[in-house]
Amino acid sequence: AVPDVESNIYFSNVVLAVPDSKLSFEVDCPLGHSDSARWSLTAREADVGSVPLTIHVKDVDRNVVESATSKLTIVPADAGSGKEINLLIVGDSLTHASVYPNEIARLLDGPGNPAWTMLGNHKPAGAAAHVAHEGYGGWTWAAFNERFAADASVPGRSSPFVFPAVEGKPGLNVPRYFDEHCAGTRPDFIIVKLGINDCFGFDAADATLLDAQMDGMFEQAEKLLAEFCRAAPDADIGVCLTAPGNSRDEAFVANYQGRYSRAGWKTIQHRLVERQIRQFREREPERIFIIPTELDLDTVDGYPADNAVHPNTSGYQQIGKTVFAWLKFRLHARGSVGDL
Repeated sequence: AVPDVESNIYFSNVVLAVPDSKLSFEVDCPLGHSDSARWSLTAREADVGSVPLTIHVKDVDRNVVESATSKLTIVPADAGSGKEINLLIVGDSLTHASVYPNEIARLLDGPGNPAWTMLGNHKPAGAAAHVAHEGYGGWTWAAFNERFAADASVPGRSSPFVFPAVEGKPGLNVPRYFDEHCAGTRPDFIIVKLGINDCFGFDAADATLLDAQMDGMFEQAEKLLAEFCRAAPDADIGVCLTAPGNSRDEAFVANYQGRYSRAGWKTIQHRLVERQIRQFREREPERIFIIPTELDLDTVDGYPADNAVHPNTSGYQQIGKTVFAWLKFRLHARGSVGDL
């Protein structure tokens, strides 16, 4: 968390339960406050530091059925001030919409922040001034690793990271991307928000098959992350946990006419987040980090009534605030050892 920027944990985003479970949630934390839907905090500068945060899940009889503890870290509002940073954001249609990158830019433009540059070829109509990224609707980890078109003049036709080989088939070459498309600049931070298109059509009813299908996605993820590490060894790479969808059944009906359900995607998304945490946790020595973008997203007021997986402006801005808080967290950590 960062002073003066609201942070939330929406309780429905941390559990998988049938709608009529009548669960209640109790948060044990010296900071913030709770209501029936969320824990919320707008930190002050005096709150800078770390405190424990525990969530207890209770059943209808007020018995604790599950508990989990994490650490809440509030970093100074001026973390990174006086620095210069380069960012690369990679993602699917949620990134293409450019609303959460715009929110990151807006927050970085405030006082106490580093000078910043966003790297990337893609500047859709919705992107604010100086906002760029590599976000394309419908894309997956595999698409960034493999998609190639000889004519790449249209954004989204070919992966920006795949180039024709001198001999043989085209291949992934992220160093060449930075050399040719970013004037040799390497990012200090790489933010990756993928997973929806990789897993949306999986079978939610078969847990064994679901895990097997996700294995393929993680193979592709590790391939791209390894290439990022090779091309930009000093960059911090933040992997965004896949956000939950709209809480309204009718939004899924409007978009998919019964082919995919809200309950089905919730099951897949929840399992995907479990797998992402297991895959990417404790990899800080590799400069790979988790960004908890699945926590602070209001699945009611943060979505339009008729869209299953694309938030409204408010929801996108919540994603942007979470990424911004992670950037400030890393700027504070890196500034303390002088390596940025």
